[in-house]
Amino acid sequence: MKLEDLKPQVGSQHRKRRVGRGIAAGQGASCGFGMRGQKSRSGRPTRPGFEGGQIPLYRRIPKLKHFTVINKREYTLVNLDALSAVPPNSEVSLDSLMALGIVTQNDGVLKILGRGEISIPLTVHASAFSASAKAKIEAVGGTCVLA
Repeated sequence: MKLEDLKPQVGSQHRKRRVGRGIAAGQGASCGFGMRGQKSRSGRPTRPGFEGGQIPLYRRIPKLKHFTVINKREYTLVNLDALSAVPPNSEVSLDSLMALGIVTQNDGVLKILGRGEISIPLTVHASAFSASAKAKIEAVGGTCVLA
């Protein structure tokens, strides 16, 4: 098949309607738009979203309450002070924290927050770190691995 062989399927294209060319053409005088009113005028279609002067939906929405974030990212949050119960030089992940009982339920991927102090080096596997938590972990010789 070549580019010059392409053509529309038979019956898929209609001829352009010639309006306002007399009564015999079938769309004379008012051209099928009726007699009076906003929808019969020239320049007739109103803009998308126009609701006749009422504040349109796209302007009302942000003012209404209880619109939730559609794809909200849920985290299991753990602060640094909870990691002090972990043995030194160990691998820390969501599974290991659940095994130790520091985290009781999986609320989503693991995020480490910076409240508290840490004095032992750890290798922490998490999906997110706060800036202060990452700085404190690396200051004592630990490593932060994005998982």
